[in-house]
Amino acid sequence: MTQTPNLAPAKLEWRHVTKRFGANKVLDGLNLSVGKGRSLALLGRSGQGKSVTIKVALGLMRADGGAVLLDGVDVTHLHERERRASFAGIGMLFQGAALFDSLSVWENVGFRLINADGTTRREARDRAIEALALVRLGPEVADRYPAELSGGMQKRVGLARAIVGAPSLLFFDEPTTGLDPITAGAINELIVDKVRSLGCTAVSITHDLTSARMIADDIAMLDHGKIVWHGAAADLDHADHPLVRAFVTGKGDGVE
Repeated sequence: MTQTPNLAPAKLEWRHVTKRFGANKVLDGLNLSVGKGRSLALLGRSGQGKSVTIKVALGLMRADGGAVLLDGVDVTHLHERERRASFAGIGMLFQGAALFDSLSVWENVGFRLINADGTTRREARDRAIEALALVRLGPEVADRYPAELSGGMQKRVGLARAIVGAPSLLFFDEPTTGLDPITAGAINELIVDKVRSLGCTAVSITHDLTSARMIADDIAMLDHGKIVWHGAAADLDHADHPLVRAFVTGKGDGVE
């Protein structure tokens, strides 16, 4: 049974969102909301539409039907300039960090400041170093290149880039994939710390139940393009949906 957590007023909402790729219906009337100041983890098996859900919210893909609301405003059909203005307060930590190999660490962190906000390179560098400090990386890292960093450090740089503009909404795409448990735990702690200190709303997509429990106030389970369970993270162990039980127990339980 789908449960609805006691959420604050919605920061982000998907209403009856549909998305097809040919004959494949990826999102099938998806309904989901994230309260202001809340952290939501979106769980689901591979190929169930988690990444598409995020891309539709970010305007990187256009939904076939339904609407996406940001602060109560339908952003589904905004023109490019209006979309840029609406999405100015959004940060994103991509899977694998997605850093530019040809740019230094500080240029990666300050990329949006320079290229979208018109910030001078000197100011962008200063703000990048401040953001790096927030993810526990010193100024000596600023002039290095991504290839010189470990996977965990690259994730931290990606997080610094996501928060450098003090966003009100943060997205995390598989933030701990490919990391060892100790490094993954450190990244989870940083995410929790930064979301709380910024007072922002967060949406994470992940296969990692341990990570989801740590970073999320609320958890939603996506299956065949629909939300089949949505509740407080603390209630996950008591969920009666077979797919949720399969994630919790690590057993298939007949889920297809």
